[in-house]
Amino acid sequence: MATISVVMASYNGEKYIQAQIDSILNQLDKKDELIISDDGSTDNTVSIIRQYALQDTRVIYVKGPCKGVIANFDYGFGFASNDIIVPSDQDDIWKPDKIKVIRNIFDADNSITCMLHDVEVVDQDLQVINPSFFSLRKSKTGFINNLIKNSYMGSAMAFRRSMLRYISPIPGDVPMHDQWIGLINELYGQVTLCQKTLGLYRRHNNNISSFTHGNISHMIDSRYRLSIDLLKRYIKK
Repeated sequence: MATISVVMASYNGEKYIQAQIDSILNQLDKKDELIISDDGSTDNTVSIIRQYALQDTRVIYVKGPCKGVIANFDYGFGFASNDIIVPSDQDDIWKPDKIKVIRNIFDADNSITCMLHDVEVVDQDLQVINPSFFSLRKSKTGFINNLIKNSYMGSAMAFRRSMLRYISPIPGDVPMHDQWIGLINELYGQVTLCQKTLGLYRRHNNNISSFTHGNISHMIDSRYRLSIDLLKRYIKK
């Protein structure tokens, strides 16, 4: 049975982080772990994390690099010791069967290196904005599809730790860590979509991750830089 390393990136998340930690710990096994890399919070986030770590040995507090969300996730991934890495935002809520479904998918097919599941998009009070992220984004697998229009959302994906040899270090100029992780898995592994809704993705002004679009020129520039970074990584590997 695959073991799980949940990696959460936190920053000034005192308002929501306890609910998210609880929704995660309630479904982890004894051998699983929750690594929380904090990127220099100035509120009570670190105190909350430390309290959980004192009470539960599965919780590991990490002092992050203070270089932004992409570097923070990448840094946190380096502390993972289990088979499957599951990224987590600090302000979402996981459905009670999320880890079970993820574990079953990877246990059933060793060729799968990355999976993406559906989520409900909700507001800061957990009221549903859109019942399906997949429908909203018309999500599908495929390298070209996701280079042009990203379907990957970090808080709704999981990947094998063995893929870190290709993923890390994540270039600092990529649009977001989740698209990089997804595209690397498209190149070097196998990606699958799980149609089950396994979480609530909270949308508000303080989200760590976002799927909003910028202007066309910015999108073209970011895709160009991403393509160059992927080519460099492919040549290097």
